[in-house]
Amino acid sequence: MPLCDDRRRRASAPLAGVSFERRRVCQWLLLPAAQLIVPSTVWGMAGKTASARMWPAQEYTRVIFEAPVPVGHEVFTLKDPHRIVLELAGVSLTTELAQLPSRVQASDPYIAAIRFGTKAPDTLRVVFDLKTETRAQLFALKPVAEFGYRVVLDLYPLTPLDPLMALLEEKRDAPAADPKPGATSPDRIAETRPASKPAGRRRITIALDPGHGGEDPGAVGRRGTYEKNVTLAIGKKLKRIIDAEPGMRAMLTRDDDYYVPLAARVEKARRVQADLFVSIHADAFREARARGSSVFALSESGATSTAAKWLAQKENAADLIGGVNLDSKDPALARTLLDLSQTAQISDSLKLGRHMLDSIGTMNALHKAAVEQAGFAVLKAPDIPSVLVETAFISNPDEEMKLRSDRHQAKFAESMGDGIRRYFAANPPLARTRTGTG
Repeated sequence: MPLCDDRRRRASAPLAGVSFERRRVCQWLLLPAAQLIVPSTVWGMAGKTASARMWPAQEYTRVIFEAPVPVGHEVFTLKDPHRIVLELAGVSLTTELAQLPSRVQASDPYIAAIRFGTKAPDTLRVVFDLKTETRAQLFALKPVAEFGYRVVLDLYPLTPLDPLMALLEEKRDAPAADPKPGATSPDRIAETRPASKPAGRRRITIALDPGHGGEDPGAVGRRGTYEKNVTLAIGKKLKRIIDAEPGMRAMLTRDDDYYVPLAARVEKARRVQADLFVSIHADAFREARARGSSVFALSESGATSTAAKWLAQKENAADLIGGVNLDSKDPALARTLLDLSQTAQISDSLKLGRHMLDSIGTMNALHKAAVEQAGFAVLKAPDIPSVLVETAFISNPDEEMKLRSDRHQAKFAESMGDGIRRYFAANPPLARTRTGTG
């Protein structure tokens, strides 16, 4: 079991309205605090503590160094063998920081080992021995929420992973379906299943978006439950339900504990030409008595309530916490969030949201009986009906227990799967041809 300690977490200005929350910090998520000893002219005072964290995943591996003040940084690559070298100005190696190499996982797709050296007495050199040639991206983040100044190193494959190809690979490698699945989920939602499609027709694709991830834990319950873990667990269960349905398949915007920028989540859904986009979350509020499930759609003309506006602002601030390189120029992502008229998308999103509420309401209380609307960045795909589902309040002790329960996670997934099926029963997908979708 990891050693954990409770800490107090306070949101900063971008998360205004979020009260102090108890945060359980475990050593397998947060490395032991490392003394970064630098001249007082740089830090103002020596002996401050900092942390180093790693988030390995197939999509990319992230390494973060955090300090209470800015740290100079530079990165370069070496070949034969492949290495990434990170230099941190004004930083000295200590016993605690020297434990970072032991955190390298054998399953890390990119990092084989980490070594330390010194370029000068006041510059720490961190050498990353690589398993394969990678593309490095280095950037700095200013303090936000409970985080101080962060230096972020992301290691990407030279050829970015393609979500569409990943779907095709899943189809090719998937075992033959059990004609009598033991799970009750597909059977339960089969009552609303539309007639089977003729052979050769494209499959319906659902983009499932487990909120938060990696550096961004999302909301944290009183028992130390991380929203990011709950959303991923429910998302994986819902994916299995959808994949078991004839003529349907699901794509996860993240399948592990790493952060995906909001615009990238939308772009992934568009890349696989998704028919629906469902973002999964677990709400939190400063008062523990708040409870129930909610569904949200995008709004072009302001939020439908103060609470919806506050929630959208909080969710949109995830990029600040999760860590996004604001200097990165990606035209594909820029096009994703163009200010386009989305009247038709919003209309379909409201229909989907209504079916979601009707289904979720059969297994959990509803916080709001109507679909609410606000300016959620993650719902801005102009051509995909999109909703954000707040499954329950992780800040409510009773609902936190449900979110921690495998059985209740399955029920949330079942109810969302039912809502998706009800939507398509009433709104058959367009019979357009899509390239390479199988």
